Amino acid sequence: MSRNPVRAALTALAALLPVLALGLALTATTPPAAAAATPVRVMPLGDSITGSPGCWRALLWNRLQSTGHTDIDFVGTLGPQGCGVPYDGDNEGHGGYLATNVANQNLLPGWLAATRPDVVLMHFGTNDVWSNIAPATILAAYSKLVDQMRAANPATTVLVAKIIPMNPASCPECGQRTVALNSLIDGWAAGKTTAASPIVVVDQWTGFSTATDTYDGVHPNAAGDQKMSDRWYPALVAALGRATPGPTTSPTVSPTPSPTLSPSPTTSPSPTASPTSAPGGCTATWRLAGQWPGGFQGEVTVRNDGAAPIAGWTVRFPLAGGQRISQAWSADVTQSGTTVTARNASWNGALAPAAQTTFGFLAEGTAPSPALTCAPS
Repeated sequence: MSRNPVRAALTALAALLPVLALGLALTATTPPAAAAATPVRVMPLGDSITGSPGCWRALLWNRLQSTGHTDIDFVGTLGPQGCGVPYDGDNEGHGGYLATNVANQNLLPGWLAATRPDVVLMHFGTNDVWSNIAPATILAAYSKLVDQMRAANPATTVLVAKIIPMNPASCPECGQRTVALNSLIDGWAAGKTTAASPIVVVDQWTGFSTATDTYDGVHPNAAGDQKMSDRWYPALVAALGRATPGPTTSPTVSPTPSPTLSPSPTTSPSPTASPTSAPGGCTATWRLAGQWPGGFQGEVTVRNDGAAPIAGWTVRFPLAGGQRISQAWSADVTQSGTTVTARNASWNGALAPAAQTTFGFLAEGTAPSPALTCAPS
């Protein structure tokens, strides 16, 4: 007996309906693949205490990694300068820079545009204190820098340090000047903080000894680096919980001009000398980092161009025009007549092949174009 074709088609369709329904249910309930987490971008901002080499950053980075805080990205237009351990060394720690000059010359917006930080760790003002700039002027610079951070990212979290103590032999007043600045930071932060962009004060001053925690009365040694890392860590972990990472793409920006170190800059810094090598592969390259009427800032990069590691280095160069060095960092710098001798600090003497480090200084007089020699040890 033949079947009705219409009835047969309806029967087949009815049999398929449960299968179609199951497929739709599976499609509706299967979750999409999880997107990779966007790292929180953290900018260390400051001077040589932050960047030359600022090994507290290496300690901090590795502690964060070992405690599960892996979705972070330290950012900055400067790279690492050693420290002997792997770490994310990007930073904005510019040796010799003043917070007031960075603010007055609008250097920060270019760095922000290139790196787009969500959190800023700011230890800034040591060179301002050394230059006897009034605390109120330094805090005004802080305010401008924070305004620029918020213009780039309205949700920036700012961790601002009470700066570590100072007791350099050439500035007996610097210790009390540091106290004067730090005493005003809490009040400044309370007046500047917002719910969207909180400012958190991190006390790097209390319990920090220039005798045992620095190698020159200003820059931290290994013990000082550990103390600084330990102070930053809880504040940064709390900030990571608040921060919402922004877009990862960064616009292309023009190179940021280098700063001068006085309110009356003259010419933009530029390289002035080619490296000179000594047997063993050590080379030293001079750069004029800033100048002003009656003074200048020099920066020297030391590189191991040999095939074997070196344990230390010594750089010599002449200052034959009556120039006198007044301050130096990241090297033991002495001047005898017209000859300057710079020997590595305890933490930046050992250089692997192709590794390099940088030291800097301030001097009175007209900027020269010296010929440098470098000898490994």
